[in-house]
Amino acid sequence: MTRISLTVDGMSVTDDVEPRTLLVHYLREVLGKTGTVVGCDTSNCGACTVHLNGTSVKSCNVLAVQADGGEVTTIEGLSRNGELHPVQEAFRECHGLQCGFCTPGMIMQATDLLRENPHPSEQEIRLGLEGNLCRCTGYHNIVRAVQYAAEHADAPAEATAGGAQ
Repeated sequence: MTRISLTVDGMSVTDDVEPRTLLVHYLREVLGKTGTVVGCDTSNCGACTVHLNGTSVKSCNVLAVQADGGEVTTIEGLSRNGELHPVQEAFRECHGLQCGFCTPGMIMQATDLLRENPHPSEQEIRLGLEGNLCRCTGYHNIVRAVQYAAEHADAPAEATAGGAQ
């Protein structure tokens, strides 16, 4: 076992983990962050995307021990004071989901994209989301949701751990 300490959604946590434990499994099984979805376990689908130290990563491709000392933001950590993050609100407003399975990863990737590029073109949005797969919607409403978030955000759409900007 290896002891790790990190901040997840603004809360400090310390646990002993097996060195081979994937971050996605640690988040879901130990911390109960079930919004982080296990999709493919091969880093192909992006459903497990979270922010590690402010950058989106596929948590099925990161060991929990690699996050030691870091800050992780999950989909549960994006909302602030009970209000949806602007990208979450945009997905709701534009119906950027169908079954919802890919939605947490899409939102996490989109917030990182908008942090880096607050006003992306449609092509830049499509390229920025290309590592996240949706098997239901055809991406039209997902792209619309990211455009909506960019148009309606007062600032770049990025929340750090705990929802603080």
